[in-house]
Amino acid sequence: MTNAPVSTAHPSPDGVSPTPVPRILVVEDDEDIARLIVMHLEDLNADLLHCDQGDKALQLALSNAWDLIVLDLRLPGMGGLDICRQLRERGNITPILMLTAKSSELDRVLGLELGADDYLSKPFSPLELTARAKALLRRTRMNRHQENAELEQNGAAEPLKLGPFCICDRTHRVTMHGDRIELTSREFDLLLHFARQPGRVFRRSELLDEVWGYGHDGYEHTVNTHINRLRGKIETDPGNPQYVNTVWGVGYRFQVEP
Repeated sequence: MTNAPVSTAHPSPDGVSPTPVPRILVVEDDEDIARLIVMHLEDLNADLLHCDQGDKALQLALSNAWDLIVLDLRLPGMGGLDICRQLRERGNITPILMLTAKSSELDRVLGLELGADDYLSKPFSPLELTARAKALLRRTRMNRHQENAELEQNGAAEPLKLGPFCICDRTHRVTMHGDRIELTSREFDLLLHFARQPGRVFRRSELLDEVWGYGHDGYEHTVNTHINRLRGKIETDPGNPQYVNTVWGVGYRFQVEP
């Protein structure tokens, strides 16, 4: 399959300021599924590159700037879980939309625990694929727009300081008691969302809508998995959390003692 020509921007509606073109890496070894993915994601006016080999996909992901990686888990050579793990271990925070077999719940959980941002089970609806991709790309654009606005206004954004946490939205940097905490893009978004409204109880459906960018019945356990990952990085005892607390029957609350 040939990939789309690479360009850097599309004209904006006013014809003055160009809009950056999202770049998407599609990693899928089934040619029919890959063709379907590319066909529908092209509707997002994105530049797409298709790769069907795991080892090559990891090289492409590390050597190029991407706005989204659509990653199948069952690949020749290096599998999708290993790709996801290596990207996150090397500090790559590109959003990852993981594709799994319908019956492979363990793979979905492992993928999310390794740092994938979202998943789709095969067979999937093309409309849902597009919606998930748009939500992830929208988060990327929002972060970049906010960073640019803060830079223009202040030269540097003031970090959010709350208890032992110092959270800088512009650099996606988090420290706790002065020590750097390495978070994926989704974990960072989740922590920042909590920290901006400490004490508020969020339902899982609210977090899906406000952090993930969509609401969908049956995907609340995606929130649970990311909460567990976040707790594993910021809690001394994740089984008895101090900061991210479960409000049974409702959702989650972030609280920091004054």
